[in-house]
Amino acid sequence: MDSTDADALYQRRIANRFAAFDQDGDGTISREDFTTAAKRVLAAFDVPFRSDKGQALWSGAEAFWQGMAGIADVDGDQKVSHEEFVGGAVKRLHDHPERFAEIARPFLHALLAVADTEGDGRATTGDVEKALVVLGIEPHIAALSAESLDTDRSGTVEEEEAVTAFARYFMTN
Repeated sequence: MDSTDADALYQRRIANRFAAFDQDGDGTISREDFTTAAKRVLAAFDVPFRSDKGQALWSGAEAFWQGMAGIADVDGDQKVSHEEFVGGAVKRLHDHPERFAEIARPFLHALLAVADTEGDGRATTGDVEKALVVLGIEPHIAALSAESLDTDRSGTVEEEEAVTAFARYFMTN
């Protein structure tokens, strides 16, 4: 693959990653996109907003938004444009995806708790797949992703596996 093809592939990946955050499709990432994501997940798993899990997901979504805005919202308009996403989040965190992981951790921790439908402290790969689809990931990609997160083949996804994979997916080529 020559550099032109590699650049085009990278740009498509970034566009897909941006779209995953842009829940309402308005061309920007905003606080509302994070709250929309939280609402969708809570509804899909029939978890009340006022429950401990619901409040944790809501707080995690807010923390994630604050971290994203702090890194990428260059003009301070409380929205992250595609250009800001590429210039801010992707460029700044490309070489240090673990920093992005820490921004995402509260949300992912709460997401896995919501997806823990058995109440045993573990989210099954099936429930993680469901959560990914709810968040706008293509079903076949969600299935592959959930399966790949289960590195020990236990049928469950651990938080560290999810956080690390999430950061790599969003912040690397």
